[in-house]
Amino acid sequence: MKTILLAILAVLGFFVPMILGGSGAVYAACVLIAIFAVMSYGLDMIVSDLGEVSLAHTVFFAVGAYTTALLSASAGFGPLLSLAGALLMALLVAALLGLVTLQLREFVFSLVTYAVAVVAATVAQNWSFLGGSDGLRGIPAFEISLLGFSARNDRELWPVAYLLLLAAIYVVSSFRRSRLGQAAMMVHLNPRLAVTSGVDPQRTRLQVFLLSAPITASAGWLYAYQRAYISADVLETYFLILMLTAVVVVGRRLLLGPLVGVTLILVQEKFFSFGGYVDKIILGSVLILTLSFLPSGLVGIFAPLRTLFARRQAPLGKPIPERS
Repeated sequence: MKTILLAILAVLGFFVPMILGGSGAVYAACVLIAIFAVMSYGLDMIVSDLGEVSLAHTVFFAVGAYTTALLSASAGFGPLLSLAGALLMALLVAALLGLVTLQLREFVFSLVTYAVAVVAATVAQNWSFLGGSDGLRGIPAFEISLLGFSARNDRELWPVAYLLLLAAIYVVSSFRRSRLGQAAMMVHLNPRLAVTSGVDPQRTRLQVFLLSAPITASAGWLYAYQRAYISADVLETYFLILMLTAVVVVGRRLLLGPLVGVTLILVQEKFFSFGGYVDKIILGSVLILTLSFLPSGLVGIFAPLRTLFARRQAPLGKPIPERS
């Protein structure tokens, strides 16, 4: 029954742009929401399941975008081959970064990953192979000739973006039900118990890192086609803050949390904007306020209500014990 309900919701989700009016602006917003949600799901696995804060996931997003631009514009590869190249390159970068940071935890891990992001941004801005400050142009329209499918605008690109979003949600859901997902939570919550249970924390961290990077890179792949131009701005702090906010604002380890978080952010930016700089200030302020006052996210606001409701529903003579 649950599977049928989820399938119905997945089908209905495809028609959301049409329900909202079907204008070009609505389709553009929906495509970006799907892309940035996929980007955030990769980071969500690191933050929510491993308990680490990676500040280098913008690098994987940029790897996916730049690899796609190079393969499609320069080598003439189609979307499927460019996707394969983007995923492989992301795996390679994640393996190198994962091995370097394998022994690091918490603050030092975050600091090193941020340094990697800074180095990557400097390289992208100054290396002519990547277009330097001018970026890479000439990315062709999304077209899969074998299927006779082409997408030259956001309306036509929406099915691809929605399928990519569903695939990312499925991968994250499957991961959390898998032995690797359970091992990651054990490493996060009780490293000593993990070791005594035969779980290798370092190996688990590396495996989760290798799984999360291609998810974020796949978002960069589609972003390159949607934008038709890639430059070093994909490594800007804005994308990092957007990912982090999307992961924590609703609540961590909620399957639809990053999607809802990105939706809230982009709806404000696209339809209730106060200007580019003000929007960025709002985004950063939301992250600060969430981490400072709502560590459990927006769902934490309703936790007392759930507890009160549970107490009222408890059988007489069996009160709900107070949490210490």
